[in-house]
Amino acid sequence: MSNVASDIPLIAIVGNPNSGKTTLFNLLTGLKQKVANYPGVTVEKKIGECYSQHGKKLRLIDLPGAYSLNARSPDEAVLRDVLLGRRPETPRPDRVVCVVDSANLERNLYLVSQVLELGLPAILVLNMVDVAEKREWRIDAAKLSELLGIPVIKTQAVTGRGLIELKLALSRDDLPATKWRSAVIPDGVRTALEQSRGPLCETGAIHAKASLLEPLYLLSGHDPTHYGIEDSQMGRVHELRRSIDGAFPGWEDELVSARYRSIEELCAEVLRRPDQEIETITTKLDRIFLHPVLGFVNLVFVFALLGYLIFSVAAAPMDWIDGWFGQLGAWVESLMPPGDLRDLIVNGVISGVGGVVIFLPQIVILFLFIGLMEDTGYMSRLAFIMDWLMSKVGLNGKSFLPFLSSYACAVPGVMAARTIESPKDRLVTILIAPLASCSARLPVYTLLIGLLFPAKPLTQGLLMMGLYALGTGAAFVFAWIFSKGIMKGDSSPMILEMPPYKRPSLKSILLLVWQRAKAFLVRAGSIILGISILIWAASTYPKTDTEDKSLQLANSFAGQAGHFIEPVIKPLGYDWKIGIGLIGSFAAREVFNTTLGVVYAVESGDDDNLDPLREKLAAERRADGRPVFTPLVCLSLLVFYVFAMQCISTIAIVRRETGTWKWPLVQLGYMTGTAYVLSLLIYQVGSALGY
Repeated sequence: MSNVASDIPLIAIVGNPNSGKTTLFNLLTGLKQKVANYPGVTVEKKIGECYSQHGKKLRLIDLPGAYSLNARSPDEAVLRDVLLGRRPETPRPDRVVCVVDSANLERNLYLVSQVLELGLPAILVLNMVDVAEKREWRIDAAKLSELLGIPVIKTQAVTGRGLIELKLALSRDDLPATKWRSAVIPDGVRTALEQSRGPLCETGAIHAKASLLEPLYLLSGHDPTHYGIEDSQMGRVHELRRSIDGAFPGWEDELVSARYRSIEELCAEVLRRPDQEIETITTKLDRIFLHPVLGFVNLVFVFALLGYLIFSVAAAPMDWIDGWFGQLGAWVESLMPPGDLRDLIVNGVISGVGGVVIFLPQIVILFLFIGLMEDTGYMSRLAFIMDWLMSKVGLNGKSFLPFLSSYACAVPGVMAARTIESPKDRLVTILIAPLASCSARLPVYTLLIGLLFPAKPLTQGLLMMGLYALGTGAAFVFAWIFSKGIMKGDSSPMILEMPPYKRPSLKSILLLVWQRAKAFLVRAGSIILGISILIWAASTYPKTDTEDKSLQLANSFAGQAGHFIEPVIKPLGYDWKIGIGLIGSFAAREVFNTTLGVVYAVESGDDDNLDPLREKLAAERRADGRPVFTPLVCLSLLVFYVFAMQCISTIAIVRRETGTWKWPLVQLGYMTGTAYVLSLLIYQVGSALGY
């Protein structure tokens, strides 16, 4: 597919993970970029604009990082399909910028060699030249340009070095395509691939005029189901693959070897290394960060620092946000006469939005921290250290990173599982991610722990840590159950490239934080706002001719719903009023506090002033005079909130990531079922023992 829809050239930025291509993309486009998803998959699509040195507008697309066009993951499949012009919604690029890590030249040139063979006008960018120079590597860019027949630019994306030279190359109308070929397909294999065209056209996998590279990458791919082929046609694809394997055993390995031999010959002419390798800062730091003991000590320190930042440093801006929304609500109340409309705006709209925005500081801090770890190169070390533990439950270290993200919010945590190559490992990671105690659970934990142990900060802190440990331990247990006993498919070994440590690009990190924070507010905010309005309406209607707020609530739709589920939750120690809170918090956990504030007619039920609500809950009595919120009930509720799947946003994201309602329903069932059973055991066994 050609780019006929626009006169503006479309330029693809491609490269290995950790090559700095996204930093370069951000440097060129700044805020003039849009982030969406490719239709049908969960891979992000980043398109931006910049201007050439002559003022001509250019469109840039940042394609997913990959190691090869032989796709093993959705990211690599999207890269391959866009470059081949196989995605209808994305025109085939007019030209391509190949970004490589100068200090890892031979490994990075493997993907470059495949991309250059597609025949697109190209530029080769030797990024991170500062790292190579510190190792006393000398790369002859002029010689490399001569051999490849395309422009070769040295850059340092973090500082902007080489940006002008790159823009000058992008401004060329006569940008050439390379004539260099790194691997020659043997005649027999070429004939077999040619003969596969007809059958592959019948399956819909390729079109009649497809180049030989399409059947090559389809039949040598390790994840062919991402090639847009119907499941009913996959048998034919596998049959063709087996036919070529039978006629030419090891043909794919021979192509890989031939490609690497050509790359080695190329590097021998353009790359000069010192006789004795210089000990780099990366080598020195890895003696600490990858040490069997010191590595774990450092990991604990990193997690402790992250926890401190999220739970302590974020407290002040969270209080500011809460105060701003409180003032906004008071201002609206002073302007409007009493009535349902004012009540809707103040208690429905403003409270609903405030209930989401208050967690923004924690989300920002988490993504800033993760961005720093990724950009400096430490995140790969973190995955490496955790690999031994994750392997015990059938996963690998890459699954730990999405789980870590879920401590702020399960939505980005689930999305982060895209980088996991194994479909089984990816699915298991998605299913256990919400067991990490996200920031939305904090208001509930804070309310109930304070009710359990008033004026005992040390005990409160230990119990809070215990709840986080309980959720984490449960995630590992369920990961083991899913991986070893339920899910079909092989786990993939962790193949992880250790990038060199480098100075982070603050601009790229801040841009990432902005994009993630915006996505969180738009996605989660819209859902929780709608639910808050529904809760307000359900608590307000139908109207009862009484001034008693409790009686009005009991007769409302919300009250009727609470009475309806009371027989189910009564064995857990809960009454119909708690039931209303449970119903509301199935949309979003943090709604529990707001709902109880409405149920018990407490004016302040927010996170920074829970004392009035706690006093009301402590004074609440059953019909026989016994307190409602006993220690057993509070503990039962805490355990319920550790396990229960109470987040519509997460359910929606899991549905989108898995492409089916099956797995969100499985997740809802196993998490909420576990929450119910454990809470039931706590209350019933505790009651039998006389507590």
